[in-house]
Amino acid sequence: MKNLSLSLLIIGLTFVSCKKEEAQKPEETTTKEEVTTETKPDSATVAKAWADYATPSKAHEMLAKDSGTWDAELTFWSPDNPQEMKSTATVTYKMIMGGKYQEGTYSGDMFGMPFEGKGTVAFDNATEEFVSTWIDNMGTGMMVTRGKYDEATKTSTFHGEMVDPVTKKAKKVKEVITYIDDNNQKMEMFDVSEDGKEFKSMQVVSKRKM
Repeated sequence: MKNLSLSLLIIGLTFVSCKKEEAQKPEETTTKEEVTTETKPDSATVAKAWADYATPSKAHEMLAKDSGTWDAELTFWSPDNPQEMKSTATVTYKMIMGGKYQEGTYSGDMFGMPFEGKGTVAFDNATEEFVSTWIDNMGTGMMVTRGKYDEATKTSTFHGEMVDPVTKKAKKVKEVITYIDDNNQKMEMFDVSEDGKEFKSMQVVSKRKM
């Protein structure tokens, strides 16, 4: 009798186990199909996405308006020194790589030494934001910032980080570009502390050469 009861118990457990496996199979198959559908768009969708990504937009047309040579007056402030410092520079803007990026080349005099700088600005069609990079001969690092343009105030505001050569730690920076008119611009650079306080460290007022 014990053997019969044990056999019936084993058969019952086997039947229940098979039913559970059968119930799980459709869910697993559906899940795999859904994942495959979501991660593999058709070729036409892929082609259009890349075409849109590579085509200059109205934002690129805005960058192109700066093309030409500008005179710049630079003013610097330090939290440890109330005396402002000034210098001058010339900057030439041009669009590169089929109008997809703006390149700015700076040359002048800074603190009694020759100054060279180069910046690039992109408008990423995928993220719909501007991306800016900056390098110069006063250091060996690169500053990268990202931002948006506000049509109402005619300003572009960028946020990013740069390494402080004194502390060797990254610090936050904010850059605001005000488009006064087609021939006049103002760029303001702010150091941002950990508690969110801003200190204006630099200003560049640029005027297009006629």
